[in-house]
Amino acid sequence: MKRYLSAMGGLIIVLLLFPTLLTAQMENQPYVTVTTMHFDFSDEGNNYGTWKAAEQEYREKVINKNDLIRGTAVYTHLYTEDSREVVFVQVYDSWEDIEKAQERNGELAQESWPDEAERNAFFDKLNSHYSEWHSDQIYRMMPGAKYLAQPAEKDMVLYVRINYMAYPEDGSQEEFMEGYNWFIENMVNKNEIAKAYYPHIHAWGTDRREMVDAWLYDSMADVEKAGDRMEELWNEGLPEEAQRKAMGEKMGKYFLGHHKDMLYTYIHDLSKATMTQGTN
Repeated sequence: MKRYLSAMGGLIIVLLLFPTLLTAQMENQPYVTVTTMHFDFSDEGNNYGTWKAAEQEYREKVINKNDLIRGTAVYTHLYTEDSREVVFVQVYDSWEDIEKAQERNGELAQESWPDEAERNAFFDKLNSHYSEWHSDQIYRMMPGAKYLAQPAEKDMVLYVRINYMAYPEDGSQEEFMEGYNWFIENMVNKNEIAKAYYPHIHAWGTDRREMVDAWLYDSMADVEKAGDRMEELWNEGLPEEAQRKAMGEKMGKYFLGHHKDMLYTYIHDLSKATMTQGTN
């Protein structure tokens, strides 16, 4: 079973589908691959502990040694539509590095398990913790991401909001980015409760309208506090009701108005947090 996404020579698809509204703003922004898999502990002896041990070994011997992978994160279900979900996120400098990284993973695997029988046995055991079905998406990180100040020392909570973009005829890149930059400055950079914020937009996958907000918090208690803090920052940044109404109308036309919400556990010791605050 192929664990991670291949670029599949699909750059032309990205160029055709990537929203022109934001194309000029995305130069030098990293690519983000998201692979969603599903636990299957039906094999005798398989459980969360054996899964984590196998993944830890794979990361120590392969993923963490792969310099083409700028960062990785592993998330498990907390409040999603499927309790079996486990999500693997990887960050790359370029589209080409996605493909190169898979080749490098193969090289590192052969170096770590030079005996083919041992190598196959390890990956058979690792993959036995998952069902065969999985999904892949590629996103592009947007400007204004807020990275962890330092690598996490404990598991955390990730709140994911999937928004669906509209492309109004009277919209413009300048108008959208003006509102977006205000949001980053006032709602993200001043938000001490959110330890990290990862905004990313569709580049390849099932729905070109997706724009994803991912917020990382210390705890569920902080997730609950976050709504009140966001309202406070909104009112502080736009103290007049007329200002808030105008901003809501201006930015609201760029979104369809419906969204999805999900909560995941961030597994800190299976993650490679090379992208911390101060990196881009």
